[in-house]
Amino acid sequence: MSEYPWFDFDQVDFVTSDQHFGHARISELAERPFATVEEMNAELARRWNDVVGPDDVVLHLGDLALGPIEESVGLTAHLNGRRFLVPGNHDRVSPATQSRRAIERFTPVYEAAGWSILPEVIEGTRHGYRILASHYPYSGDSHGTDRHTTHRPRSDGGVPLLHGHTHARDHGPHGHEFHVGVDAHDFTPIRFTLVDEWIRSLPGIETRLQAATREARTVLAGVIDGETPGSDALFYMQGYNELVIVLEELLDALPPEEPNG
Repeated sequence: MSEYPWFDFDQVDFVTSDQHFGHARISELAERPFATVEEMNAELARRWNDVVGPDDVVLHLGDLALGPIEESVGLTAHLNGRRFLVPGNHDRVSPATQSRRAIERFTPVYEAAGWSILPEVIEGTRHGYRILASHYPYSGDSHGTDRHTTHRPRSDGGVPLLHGHTHARDHGPHGHEFHVGVDAHDFTPIRFTLVDEWIRSLPGIETRLQAATREARTVLAGVIDGETPGSDALFYMQGYNELVIVLEELLDALPPEEPNG
């Protein structure tokens, strides 16, 4: 069963994070090659629109803009594409750092600039492979210790995770994590096909359907081959309940039926 809110990754053309539009000190802090924040804002927008088309879908994994927020988020209204935002700790719609009242106040600012706000962690499939996306990695930070730990994906169970936050200059593979932040990708959104290649290269990776089928076979074998306890009815009821769970997962993993005609 899904642990996090479900998102359709198959629709996504580009993924990115951590532009920090309007952040006057980010070039100093992250050693970016821009002399002024105005130069950075203009170059980030230019590189975005050079690769993203008006009809492309972009998944942004947080820390979009800082500074005077109406102004800095307003800069992003001219970015191409249909844009989804998974909030990062610097976003004014982040449950990790903002009050409910602040989120309610600033959500219209982001929406007016063309953003659809998503939960902090999302789950879905891409070409059948289960993946997660969050601003935060499973572990790791741009500071010395991990921050906002209760707002991160809970554990690395082998599920590929797309993330930003670290401002590292490199990207995956780091286990099952892939850093999509602009500091690692020439300050440009990356095509999701690059992520696709990485996912397929992971050792032991399974599609959601393959994983659900394997789990169903394991549970069924346990029911058939397991020792029957004193209460047969209780034993088979427990087995039945487990089968229902894995069969529901198996059915959820099946591709949707194409409409007739």
